[in-house]
Amino acid sequence: MLKDTPMTPENRRNILKNRPATLWQGEPRLGSIYGEEETEAAVAAIRDSQALTQGFSGPQVQAFEEAYAKYTGVKYARTLNAAGPGLDLAMRYLDLQPDDEVIVPAVNYVASPLAVIGAGGKVVWGEIDPKTLQLDPNDVEKRITPRTRAIFPVHMNGMSAPMDDYLELAKRHPHEKHGPLVVIGDAARSCGGDYKGKKIGVHGLMNIFSFHALKNMVTLGQGGMMTTDDERVSDFFYETRHYGFDSTENWGSGNVMTKVQAAVGLVQLAKLDSFIAARRHLAQQRNAMLADLEELATPLEPADCVHSYYLYTCVVRPEWAGEKRNSLMKMMDQQYGVRLVVANPPAYEVHKFLRRQTEGQSLPLSEEMGRRLFCVPIHPAMSDEDNEYIMAALIESVLALR
Repeated sequence: MLKDTPMTPENRRNILKNRPATLWQGEPRLGSIYGEEETEAAVAAIRDSQALTQGFSGPQVQAFEEAYAKYTGVKYARTLNAAGPGLDLAMRYLDLQPDDEVIVPAVNYVASPLAVIGAGGKVVWGEIDPKTLQLDPNDVEKRITPRTRAIFPVHMNGMSAPMDDYLELAKRHPHEKHGPLVVIGDAARSCGGDYKGKKIGVHGLMNIFSFHALKNMVTLGQGGMMTTDDERVSDFFYETRHYGFDSTENWGSGNVMTKVQAAVGLVQLAKLDSFIAARRHLAQQRNAMLADLEELATPLEPADCVHSYYLYTCVVRPEWAGEKRNSLMKMMDQQYGVRLVVANPPAYEVHKFLRRQTEGQSLPLSEEMGRRLFCVPIHPAMSDEDNEYIMAALIESVLALR
């Protein structure tokens, strides 16, 4: 289909004749693009590591940290073997006591609420803004109590949460002992996005990024990074990621990144903006193609955000929640070979431990949104033709279910 050709029934029929060779999944197994540069960087680091005097730690790790700090615009960045341990360390930094509460969005992956509980705190579920899918600051304010220690938003599906709103709440509702509440961002899905003219990772006490295989950039399948402007936070992560050495006070564990991962990370970081540009190109095409489809709301991008589109999240109208949304997903898979994903329903609905730990908390809006949202495959290597096929299939499926 030509660039400006409308999605008419005839055009859709023609597009759907050319089924993609790729089985596109809601979250492709590799979220970035790997080339020979990554292979060469990994092999060079492995060969260097074979020397008995070298091993798998080395200057590449520090170089990656410095490059990521510069890219993000923060003073400090600390590598990790994965984002999950980073979230755990973020909560351990707060030294949570049994009655301390941390406000976490319910529409969320399970990692951040598990980190709160693992560090000894209590999860207080927060509702999301149904338009942005971000933790709703108005709802947060209602849930703040004298026991609240932190606000723990997720930069959901590639777009920044409204961090300044949380920071303003943190100042207005200080903890009696610890002062202003702490705001920590779960940025696992959002590297490369912007908020108010700065990269995600600047706002808040710290932000934790993921370089897992599914994410916007990937360090050999696992890896993570913490960013901060606070020297004490930086030092804490430096020490605790390696069993608390270089400190006489900190608990620690083994959460270090190898130099092979870091070497590949440097290559991926240099490509990150091109990955995000490709995702945004596809998303903007989709927004135009789906503009007249009244059954769906496409992702909202506030004026102060640059969405990285880790996921392209649509929401069906309320009457389509649950069964009809599920029928749409089934049709896309079985008839058109496109697999959608629900990312994410409320974490307490999918994780028994979290349900037990937060018994009695129920968020009607989050539960409704969990039955209405779905994510359409998107990837920087996706062609315009595949993108058009997926949109034509989605339009046809919606029309068939009207």
